[in-house]
Formats: sequence, C-alpha cells, structure tokens
Amino acid sequence: MRNNLFYYLVLFILILVDGWLLAHPNLIGRIGIFWYDHDYLETLPKAMATVAATVVAALVISLVIKRVLSGPVAVVLAVGLFVFCLFLVFQTYTQFSSGTYQFTGSGFKTGAVLLPVIMAIVFGKTSYDVLTTKRTKR
Repeated sequence: MRNNLFYYLVLFILILVDGWLLAHPNLIGRIGIFWYDHDYLETLPKAMATVAATVVAALVISLVIKRVLSGPVAVVLAVGLFVFCLFLVFQTYTQFSSGTYQFTGSGFKTGAVLLPVIMAIVFGKTSYDVLTTKRTKR
C-alpha cells in the first residue's frame, strides 16, 4: 500500500507541474493557443483539468487491464500502450524541437513532452504489474 501511495503522490505532483508548464507559454505560444483555439490550455485550472483528465483516463484503462483482462491479452495491451507512449514522447519531442513550435518557450515545450512521459509511467507500471503478478486459475 505504501508504494501505491507514493506512486499516486508522484503522479499528482507531475500533474500539477505539467498543468503549470502548459498554462504558461511565452508570447508566441499564447498567440498559437489563441490562433489554433486551444482554449483548454488558456488558464491554469483548464490546463490542470486537461492533464488530470488525461492521466485519470490512463489510470482507468490501466485498472481495466489489470483487473478485467486475462494474462496474455493484458500483457500485450499493457506493453503495447507503453511502447505507444514512448513513441509519443519521441514524436512530441521532435515536433516541439522544430518549426514554429520551437519558439513557444522552454517551459511549454517541457510541459508538452511531460504529458506522454506521465502516460508512459502509468502504462510502464501497468506492464510491470501485469508481468509480475501471478494469476490464479478459477
């Protein structure tokens, strides 16, 4: 139980940090948020709610994988989602390192990359739990 409490505390802190980073782009980032109508990142409460909803959705999917699905299906799905999140980390990093996104400010770029990292942490823990948990036959 103590490990789960620490895990959820770290996720909570990462959600707060990511929401704060996404809500504070520089001037070019603010223009881009306005221009592309990303109103879910305009203010700190909206950005935190967006990040929290995304992480909670990942946690619900993780819970379903661990509790509902059987052994091989759960392993394939959990590891597949983990690998997909790692791909998203790479894709987001490369996207925010070139083009007009590179001028949005280092904090905003870090926040954009941090969200798929948080999701990779969630699905990485799910993969670890599914791989190390022995299933009893019913």
